[in-house]
Amino acid sequence: MKRVVEGSQAVAEAVRLARVNVISAYPITPQTHIVEFLSEYCANGTMNARFLRVESEHSALAALIGTASTGVRSFTATSGQGLALMHELLHWASGARLPIVMAEVNRALAPGWNIWIDQTDSLAQRDTGWIQMYCEHGQEVLDSVIQAYRLGELVSLPVMVVLDAFYLSHTYEPVDIPEQELVDRFLPPYKPMFQLDTEDPCAFGSLVTPNAYMEMRHNIAMAMEEVLSLFQDVENEFEAIFDRRYGAIEPVGCDDAEIILVTSGTVTSTCRQVVDDLRSRGEKVGLLKVKLFRPFPVDLIRQNLTSAKKIAVIDRNFSFGASGIFAQEIRAALCNTPERPLSFGYVVGLGGRDVTEDVLEDIYWDTKNNEVPVKESIWMGLQEV
Repeated sequence: MKRVVEGSQAVAEAVRLARVNVISAYPITPQTHIVEFLSEYCANGTMNARFLRVESEHSALAALIGTASTGVRSFTATSGQGLALMHELLHWASGARLPIVMAEVNRALAPGWNIWIDQTDSLAQRDTGWIQMYCEHGQEVLDSVIQAYRLGELVSLPVMVVLDAFYLSHTYEPVDIPEQELVDRFLPPYKPMFQLDTEDPCAFGSLVTPNAYMEMRHNIAMAMEEVLSLFQDVENEFEAIFDRRYGAIEPVGCDDAEIILVTSGTVTSTCRQVVDDLRSRGEKVGLLKVKLFRPFPVDLIRQNLTSAKKIAVIDRNFSFGASGIFAQEIRAALCNTPERPLSFGYVVGLGGRDVTEDVLEDIYWDTKNNEVPVKESIWMGLQEV
């Protein structure tokens, strides 16, 4: 059934359809609408779930580490400073191998105080052991949350479904909300291998000595590697039921492209139009959308980028002292390939600044007209001071 809903409600509808048992919530703009919708669903009986009101984002995730340890499907949402406050417990969730799903609405980190889109909050958590998926539109948000439970439960790892503040979280668009029986066919009840059980007591989270800790971390690494193949399997099953798929990456016009623009999130939609316009004028340009960031799809990146002469990585984030974070990952993925394209890195749209068609076209021409990048990171759209 098609309905016009905002991105936040698309998340909430997916959580409802996934038959989540426990929602733990602490409101922070711009994710607040997600938990507001879910609180209504729990209050009016639309969902048969416990809604936990806690005193901080740290407590929100701490509570879910407890609930997920008992084997129930669990969900939370956060943004910006809230995610930063959760940092310690992100490691606990992945180390405990708990398939919690979190909607993370990208928000710039303070100071200065800012509630608009910036991917640095989620990308700063890239080493915490969470699967990360970045979404372009409301339909992808809904589908990705449902897929996140299936994928996370297969490998026993938590999943972060990431969406842009306001451009996606507060934007209304038509979204196909599937019937419950179809989601039930795709997403069976969660059956953990281990769980807290008074009938079969055992200890969790105890001290681990050097003769076992490294192997535990290696197991997480192996689970992340398994995600890369299982992601495709999960999408195949999802497509068979719902006739939709997205891919860990999505190449558009890359086969004959001399320059490929690399994007994630809602910037991708604007970039699609720019690529179409440039190609209509005879420019050999393509687009590569990156959805799956952790684990990073290195082989797919290599397959789709090495035929180009140049790539332009568009980052709505920045790692101080280094570069845009997607640019770092792309360069690392390509560094050992014998023939690789020249890599340009562009920083755009921090703190919610618009990334217009003109900005993206300027990036294309800058990439085409320069033999080498003038800087490691080229900041586009800066105002003159």
